[in-house]
Amino acid sequence: MVSGKSISIANTTNQSLDSSLHNSEIEVGIRQRAWVEVDLEALGENVRQIKRLLSAQTHLMAVVKADAYGHGAVSVAKMVCQAGAEWLAVATLPEGIELREAGIKKPILVLGAIHTPAEVQAIAHWQLQPTLCTPQQALLFSETLSSFNQSLGVQIKIDTGMSRLGTPWQQGLEFFQLVQRLPNLELAGIYSHFATADSPDPTIMRQQHYRFENVVNEIREHWQSDTDLKFPVLHIANSAATLADANLHYDMVRIGLSLYGLYPAPHLESVVALKPAMQIKARVTQVKTIEAGTGVSYGYQFIAKKQTRIAVVGIGYADGIPRNLSNKIKVLIRGQWVTQIGTITMDQIMLDVSDIPDLQVGEVVTLLGRDGDYSISADDWANTLGTISWEILCGFKHRLPRVNIK
Repeated sequence: MVSGKSISIANTTNQSLDSSLHNSEIEVGIRQRAWVEVDLEALGENVRQIKRLLSAQTHLMAVVKADAYGHGAVSVAKMVCQAGAEWLAVATLPEGIELREAGIKKPILVLGAIHTPAEVQAIAHWQLQPTLCTPQQALLFSETLSSFNQSLGVQIKIDTGMSRLGTPWQQGLEFFQLVQRLPNLELAGIYSHFATADSPDPTIMRQQHYRFENVVNEIREHWQSDTDLKFPVLHIANSAATLADANLHYDMVRIGLSLYGLYPAPHLESVVALKPAMQIKARVTQVKTIEAGTGVSYGYQFIAKKQTRIAVVGIGYADGIPRNLSNKIKVLIRGQWVTQIGTITMDQIMLDVSDIPDLQVGEVVTLLGRDGDYSISADDWANTLGTISWEILCGFKHRLPRVNIK
């Protein structure tokens, strides 16, 4: 047990657990080395907090691609749906299938492009909604679906300035008209994606919004001639845009990073109270004392200036701890700050634990998360590396079991 919360083991590709083991034995087994803790209650509360910013007519799409940003897609999807998310989004077809096989019934949008008849058939079989970006894709879907006489809800993506997936906004009406007249395609949604929603300067975001509005207004004018069909769902706001401007909410918002308790930018932190859901923990595997002048780890990037007590910890860059953080981070043990020393290796890191002379093998080290009065966030690592917190969260490998706490 952790902090009085119950524990469950998330799906993991590297863990084969004997069903005859008791929960306590499972917990000890998977926590012998290192693990990811996921606070499901925090995820649920983040959903509820964000939904308070939305009107009753605006739905929340939870983005659970990349294994829910490293948190475990199936368990996260179930929790956020329970908390009020009406839609889910994934990047790839296999990610969508994984959720359907787990019994999840909510509508699922596949954000990535699909290009083969086999993928189209799978999309239809699993009742996922694809993203259409080009006329070629639309034709492929229509022809493939026609071959087995099945219709499918699809969403079209408009490129308003991201210059990634999507048909150019100048051709938005033409693309819509093509999709609308093709057999076996039911237009369920129209969306776009912001490139700079996390910037304090809204200039580019407003330009993209203006372009999206132009396309939508053109489509509405055409749509009025067919009153029997429901107008497609509109969405453009990611986490940053959702927090920045309620005028961008439309029929639905797509929440990724903020779902997991992090903010897309510092200037948005006052908008809503979020709680990080992920903690990274590992155990001390050896404690030793080295003398002054002794080098530590590959390349001797750290040489002890005095007698130093060091702890070896069973986690490394193969687990997702960036090697470029070597000699740049602190971790927490017993609620105390401890400095990481030497080059981070594939499976292990070293710490200077001179200030904890009675430290024992098996004690828990918090690399990300809270211990006592202090906490370490993915933003801390990202700022040190000059990257973004999204990359940190998605970097934790499946060699680390996911342990759900609630």
